[in-house]
This record gives sequence, C-alpha cells and structure tokens, in this order.
Amino acid sequence: MSETATAPLTGKALLQKVKELSHLPRRETAKRCGYYTVTKNNQTRVNLTDFYDAVLGAKGVPLDPEGTKDGRGREPTYRVSVHKNGQIVIGATYTEAMGLKPGDEFEIKLGYKHIHLIQVDGGSKTGDDTSDESESEEATA
Repeated sequence: MSETATAPLTGKALLQKVKELSHLPRRETAKRCGYYTVTKNNQTRVNLTDFYDAVLGAKGVPLDPEGTKDGRGREPTYRVSVHKNGQIVIGATYTEAMGLKPGDEFEIKLGYKHIHLIQVDGGSKTGDDTSDESESEEATA
C-alpha cells in the first residue's frame, strides 16, 4: 500500500483523488483518501460510511437536512386519531402554531367527512381560514 493520506481528504481534493483512483476497488480508494483507522492489533479498518458521506458532501448532496433540529420532541404529523374514549386530542404544537391561548372557545361544525372548528369571538380571533384547517373536536387535559 503506497501513498495513504494522513488526514481524510474532503471537497475538491477528494473528488480529484477518487477520479485518479477509479481503477481501484472502493475499499482501497477510501483507504488511500484517508478514510481508515488502525486498530490495536495493527489491522487497518476502512471507514466506507464516512468516505461515502464525504464524497456526497463534496458533490453538493445535502446529507443531513434535519441536522439543524435540537433533537428534542417529535415532528408534527398533522394527523390525529380517535382515542378509545371517543376523544380527539390536538397537541400543543398545533395550538401554538395557530396562536391559541387557554380558554379560547370554538364552535364545532360537523361535515360529511370532516370537523370544522370555528373560533367564537372573545379575545384574539385567528379567523375562519386557519381554524378550518384543524380537524379536531376538543383538546383535553
């Protein structure tokens, strides 16, 4: 094994090296680009995952678009299901997105396959357009 990089290559340098070594197997290419570790027993382990991630990153493919999140909580699914007791619960994520406050009241209008919540005036009014989008009966504590 002749030239092995000391630090893993990234960016344009990595892409250039991959082109030069295109005749070699993937593991050897990754190793020569610096994506390997040496174990206690002097065995060389090639890290293909980091190599592939670096190649994709160098080509401009976004690898972790959700990396900006803080890792807490769940994403809203914009779906609800009826509980065993017959209630439908709206989570705080949805009520906060609509700017609702504790004590806000709604009129419930049942449609053919939907439920409309129309905010009753009394405090801040979000309007019929935003309240029509929420498909729920009531929020329970």
